[in-house]
Amino acid sequence: MPILALRAVIAVLVAISLFVQIVMVAANANEMDPALVSMGNPWALIGAIVFGLLVFEVVLVCVWQLLAMVRRGTVFSYASFRYVDVIIGAIVAEAVLLAVLLLAQVPGSDGESPGVFIMMGGIVLAVLFVALIVLVLRMLLAQAVAREVEAKQMRADLDEVI
Repeated sequence: MPILALRAVIAVLVAISLFVQIVMVAANANEMDPALVSMGNPWALIGAIVFGLLVFEVVLVCVWQLLAMVRRGTVFSYASFRYVDVIIGAIVAEAVLLAVLLLAQVPGSDGESPGVFIMMGGIVLAVLFVALIVLVLRMLLAQAVAREVEAKQMRADLDEVI
């Protein structure tokens, strides 16, 4: 039951993300204030939003696949590392994108407040922290897979003895 609930939430999140990507960004592309992005280019911000949503969708698809593996009872296998690695890569890619946007908004001598810069720096650090948490979870998965392989070998050895 929890797997079905999580899949329902993922489906809703993907639908919302696609709606924002296709409808909202396209509708607001011409009305965007050029002062919001560096060098007066609103397409940079639109590209960053679309890329960020794409990364989010990739993470959701990988979680969907991991849920399918949980349902089949095969999550403690080497195949699950592929999805976890993609999730880590997607999160790091998002952090890099945010860092690039942060560097493009460095407060200059024109009297800009550093508050937004500091807040975005905190967001970059928070995203990298999430990537580190997923990396720790990957290491735990590696230990569980190693134990599963060891248990299978012991069962095979025991079957030979019996």
